[in-house]
Amino acid sequence: MVAADAIFAGSIPAIYEQYLVPLLFQPYADDLVRRVATLRDGVVLEIAAGTGAVTRALRTVLPAAVQIIATDLNEAMLRLGEARASGLGLSFQRADAQQLPFADETADVVICQFGVMFLPDKRAGYREAQRVLRPGGRYLFNVWDRLEQNEVSEIVTRAVAELFPSDPPLFFERTPFGYFDVATIRRELSDAGFENIEIETVQKLSRAQSAELVAIGLCQGTPLRGEIEARDPTRLAEATAAAAAALSARFGDAGFDNRMQAHVVTAHR
Repeated sequence: MVAADAIFAGSIPAIYEQYLVPLLFQPYADDLVRRVATLRDGVVLEIAAGTGAVTRALRTVLPAAVQIIATDLNEAMLRLGEARASGLGLSFQRADAQQLPFADETADVVICQFGVMFLPDKRAGYREAQRVLRPGGRYLFNVWDRLEQNEVSEIVTRAVAELFPSDPPLFFERTPFGYFDVATIRRELSDAGFENIEIETVQKLSRAQSAELVAIGLCQGTPLRGEIEARDPTRLAEATAAAAAALSARFGDAGFDNRMQAHVVTAHR
């Protein structure tokens, strides 16, 4: 991971929310929330909440007696998430998952959707989650499986890389899809003090509206955009068009099924 991989700013949050939440994140948000739906009271702390797909889903299934606190390092993502969840009785706070501004043993559940991969020091993030959990609490998160198991993202990665053969942008391969080894995940969680670690590989299916809209979301609604513009600020539209053409060649121009695979992790304090 490089520092720019964690920057979601400018127009990225709005594009991310519009195009990528329904395509990639809502199916897995619903899966995570289902796993905590029996909680009747206490505190749920969400880290790396992004634009709030999990946050909003939590409120639909958990009673008002459960306090939900959503945090993220990116102010722009957090503010959009807060605006989208207005009136739902949720708390939003900027926080670094590696240095959480919460006291020991304050949360019953810590939950994180596709955020662990972005932590420069994952063990530090795990230790912080363990610290803020009450005894018996759960840390629940998901990470993408390898890029080759997520065809749409792989196609876009390869198409954009072909435009910059001497210095290909590899954001997806390096970070979102770069932390998939279950043995490593299990070991690092154990090193942080977690027990009873369960890792389940989960496949999901979503419906893509069109190749063009998927390409816009992935090329312009993620830090891949910054990688493209760092190489040539005039070629973002070209890269998006190349990604759309590659997706069309594989799936056609109309809507198509997007098959995804991720690991869902539950660890106990």
